[in-house]
Amino acid sequence: MLLKSYQKRIFRPECNPSFESLHCIAHLDQDISPVLPYLNAVLGGYIYIKDPPSLTLRVHGKLIALYSDRIAINALKNAEEADKILNWLQKEINETWEKRDQIQPSYESAPQPQIMEILKHFKNLPRLKNCQRACGQSSCSILAELILEGVKGPEDCPVMPEESREKIREYLSAFTLPAQAN
Repeated sequence: MLLKSYQKRIFRPECNPSFESLHCIAHLDQDISPVLPYLNAVLGGYIYIKDPPSLTLRVHGKLIALYSDRIAINALKNAEEADKILNWLQKEINETWEKRDQIQPSYESAPQPQIMEILKHFKNLPRLKNCQRACGQSSCSILAELILEGVKGPEDCPVMPEESREKIREYLSAFTLPAQAN
């Protein structure tokens, strides 16, 4: 067993304490850096950095960053969700470590979705005439960036045709992590 214990801290982002979502930092009691390239291979990491080792995952609209001594999770609803994700990660870390001799480690990042591929579905929207920022963002570019980050979805643009929404979902599905935090 590689990861035996950790201490978690749940907090609101300091940059904007009025945010509804929470963040979590789990300070690890063990160094997990040796498992990160194996986890990258198993979980299909979003961003892998070799030195110093870190792995970023995108799971259910959240960014989860794993470092040698800590795990950071953003956009949490509550402490129970943090516990669920941390328990899942601890299980994945330990199972991957136990099976490492059967896994080819990966030191590469996954292909990244491109903002222009999302924005092209906004090109025919009535944003300058009828939209009136109905999505709550100051521009289509900002909404597209939030969609790219997984914070918002194509359905958050009320004037976008369903066909365009579906094309965005289809495009982004190629970059979605198949693992589930159960």
